[in-house]
Amino acid sequence: MTFSLRKIALATGCLLLAGNVLAAEPKRPECIAPASPGGGFDLTCKLVQSALLNEKILSKPMRVTYMPGGVGAVAYNAVVAQRPADAGTLVAWSSGSLLNLAQGKFGRFDENAVRWLAAVGTSYGAIAVKKDSPYKTLDDLVAALKKDPGKVVIGSGGTVGSQDWMQTALIAKAAGINPRDLRYVALEGGGEIATALLGGHIQVGSTDISDSMPHIQSGDMRLLAVFSPERLDEPEMKDIPTAKEQGYDIVWPVVRGFYLGPKVSDEDYAWWKASFDTLLASDEFDKLRDQRELFPFAMTGEALDVYVKQQVADYKALAQEFGLIQ
Repeated sequence: MTFSLRKIALATGCLLLAGNVLAAEPKRPECIAPASPGGGFDLTCKLVQSALLNEKILSKPMRVTYMPGGVGAVAYNAVVAQRPADAGTLVAWSSGSLLNLAQGKFGRFDENAVRWLAAVGTSYGAIAVKKDSPYKTLDDLVAALKKDPGKVVIGSGGTVGSQDWMQTALIAKAAGINPRDLRYVALEGGGEIATALLGGHIQVGSTDISDSMPHIQSGDMRLLAVFSPERLDEPEMKDIPTAKEQGYDIVWPVVRGFYLGPKVSDEDYAWWKASFDTLLASDEFDKLRDQRELFPFAMTGEALDVYVKQQVADYKALAQEFGLIQ
């Protein structure tokens, strides 16, 4: 965004905040990370926890709480059924949440059950191994899978059909391997994947790059590939090869954002939307996002609602292709 556009967006956000006389800062703001600590949902909540305080949008820190289960399903159902009008409760979502919604994995509630608020950044899927793994490239991994797919233990966030599963399923499909023959261990988010991988309980982690970078930088983990369109230009990422350059035409962005309960008032929703519009136009937010290895992706309100509904439709088509739904 150019400087002039950024100033316009910031001014617009401030005017909206000033105009929302019926809405006020929530008394007990909370961000629910729908997984165990240490993964992408945790990262997303802590990003806005810092940013909202730094920009003085909130006068006190927002609490971060954890509600693991079903890669977002437990939190989704809890907010819709038990806290639908709570204007102080934000819940983190990712592309993986939308993929699960597309397959009906969130139970009786679909993508129309909440108020989609903001997308604040994107990461990309990645395939991780321990530093001493015999797999040096995607071809090494594919060769092992072709030889005996049941011998390589792959950890993924969620069960068959999750976005982590889908990443390796796409690799398997490209290599002529039946994805159903792969051996998966279902884990609850990026934090658990890293723990299991470094502990030797799994041999490969299907994860995303933002979750992995602390372990990459410590030297404990390597990435065989990142599912970005081209190499990422961050200094610590520029040497990580893409799947595409290794002959696997797979791109998998992992968008991250927030939703509110379905009965949150229009006034409260407008307050949060204006807050995020202000935040996303801020240079300081750019710095905080970059520190957490996320890339720009800013969208709020009606535009985000349209994007989410289209993504869910696209994911339904992909799930049908893999025989996950009828």
